[in-house]
Amino acid sequence: MIALRPGLLAAGIVLLTGCAIPPRPTHPDLTATAPLAGVGSSSTAAWPDAQWWQRYGDEQLDHLQALALRSAPTLAVARARFDQAMRQTDVVRAEGGLSISGSAQVQRDRLSEHGLIPSRFLGFTWYNQGDLGVQFQYDFDFWGSHGADIAAATSRARAAQAERAAAQSVLTAAVAQTYFQWQADQARLAILREIVTGYEHGRAIVAARARQGLDADDNVHRADADLAAAREQIATIEGDARIQQAALAGLLGAAPAELPALVARPLPSADTALPADAGLDLLARRADVAASRWRVEAALKDVDVARDAFYPDLSLSAMAGLSSIDLGKLLSPGSAVVAAGPALHLPIFEGGRLRARFGVSKAALGAAVADYNAAVVDAAHDAATQALSLRQIRERQEQNALQLAAQQRLLASARARMQRGLTDAIPVLDAARTLDRQRDATVQLDAAALAAEISLTRALGGGYRAEAALEPTPPGAHSP
Repeated sequence: MIALRPGLLAAGIVLLTGCAIPPRPTHPDLTATAPLAGVGSSSTAAWPDAQWWQRYGDEQLDHLQALALRSAPTLAVARARFDQAMRQTDVVRAEGGLSISGSAQVQRDRLSEHGLIPSRFLGFTWYNQGDLGVQFQYDFDFWGSHGADIAAATSRARAAQAERAAAQSVLTAAVAQTYFQWQADQARLAILREIVTGYEHGRAIVAARARQGLDADDNVHRADADLAAAREQIATIEGDARIQQAALAGLLGAAPAELPALVARPLPSADTALPADAGLDLLARRADVAASRWRVEAALKDVDVARDAFYPDLSLSAMAGLSSIDLGKLLSPGSAVVAAGPALHLPIFEGGRLRARFGVSKAALGAAVADYNAAVVDAAHDAATQALSLRQIRERQEQNALQLAAQQRLLASARARMQRGLTDAIPVLDAARTLDRQRDATVQLDAAALAAEISLTRALGGGYRAEAALEPTPPGAHSP
């Protein structure tokens, strides 16, 4: 067999096609840090763990997250896409290198009586044809096209894997936020029921005074309106709680009636902050950014495949088997047939088609790079927004705590005056209702802080971390 050097093959294809092979594009410069300067961070803040929700120490939440990760419809879709990408990788791997196939055939044929050799000269018209054989074919892949194809399929599978992690991060954040909103609704309902009790007590006092002519009927009507408004608010929040339960069931892929029974518990405190190294590490901890990076790597390999199509392709094929028109002699040594030889594919007069495909692959690479850069900016904006929102809520919580303490002092003062006989119960009830309204505002701020903290946790990757084995291909690592 004649040894063909890659350089001679390349020169031959250039001469035969009359066009130059396009240069290999350089690896694009990709952003290495997220633009988070000026947002503010904490040197003691830690990155979220893979099961970050366990830091709240709530067994109900842990159970809901386990159910969601096992049966949520959104994760089922992500898993299906990942499985599809992995199967495509297997297909690409199997298409290269050595292939072996076998065949067996028996057929009944009739010769034409008016053919090149009339059947009367052969002495028969009908005959049996039997064939047994094995075919071998090996593609040498001198230019690494098949290897680049495998690398592209692998990168797409890794992108699908990262997308599945991104879907999981969004799901677990949604479950935690919905669960804590339900808990906030329960806390608010308890406060509002106290407010209704106070309104009922106050209404009874006002009505008794009106009957004695000590108070106007307008005060009774006003008390009735306040009581109805408080009861309406309870009905609204009870409806919101049922909506939260339905949303939880939807996230778990279950009917509302199938949702586990939930018990009201106090809301935990929010203490997450933006880590000091967020600008450097965010790109490796955001699954959506990692998926975009893998798509860039896949597009780079697609460019390699399109460029390698300009080169000739050499393969070796062989066949060994048995063939006979006498089925009784099919397995005898004399029926053996053997064939072998190289095959050279030269892309002559295909320069326009190949160049068009190469242009398409370069355009796809440009789009993948643009998507990656946009993903980096979006990730930084997401993290910055959630961190700043959490900071704002904490500042509001500080002022709310001062208001709550002041309202508690006012209530204590009103009670002291009533105990000394300086006033009746009305000022005490008013002060208690004002304090309860402040407590309700505190619960709402605590729930908002938790929602912002969970959103920041998701913006920081939700515990995702690209493994070393799955890191994107280093710049310059391409097929020859």
